[in-house]
Amino acid sequence: MDFAAARRKMVDNQVRPNDVTDLRLIAALNEVPREHYVPAAKAALAYMDGDLPVAPVAHGRPDRCLLKPMVQARMIQALDLAETDRVLDLACGTGYSTAILARLAATVVGLEETPALAATAGRLLAEAGVANAKVVEGPLEAGWPAGGPYDAILVNGTVETVPPALLSQLAEGGRLIAVLGTKAPGEVVLFRSVNGVASGVPVFDAAAPVLPAFSTPPTFVF
Repeated sequence: MDFAAARRKMVDNQVRPNDVTDLRLIAALNEVPREHYVPAAKAALAYMDGDLPVAPVAHGRPDRCLLKPMVQARMIQALDLAETDRVLDLACGTGYSTAILARLAATVVGLEETPALAATAGRLLAEAGVANAKVVEGPLEAGWPAGGPYDAILVNGTVETVPPALLSQLAEGGRLIAVLGTKAPGEVVLFRSVNGVASGVPVFDAAAPVLPAFSTPPTFVF
């Protein structure tokens, strides 16, 4: 399979027609080999127009997915990354989104919730020569305070709520983007921290795999 040609088609047919105009982002999407972050048995599906399961997550949770290219590209573009930014890539999966972000920002921390998945992402990024990113393991909903404050946080999935503990890891003017909702499609919301207070505005509607770690605990009703 000609992966370079498939990569160009992904950008030209899926990404650019959907209001993705950031030239740095388009260049990164054209250059980062998405197939490198996909299991060999699914390599032919690397550039499909949809969410692609790439790795199991323990404790009966859904498999981690690479987000649909158009959705991921629009979310990253909305973060308006600068070359000096420090970024947290939450639910980074096998590291593809981390590799894209590393082309656009100064440093990236990828966070996964199991040691095995974090190790896989770290290995694949190292094999690809991505030097300005690292992958850590911990609860997704807690973020990674040790690497903050962050200029941008990308949440790779749909969440029911964004915990205050995660928003508190944003630097002044920092942005967080996630898909919010309990039904598909959800709403992509961009949060911005100003004077220590984060408020969100809707950007576009999208469907993305649910991240159960961010579900609101059920409340008892008399």
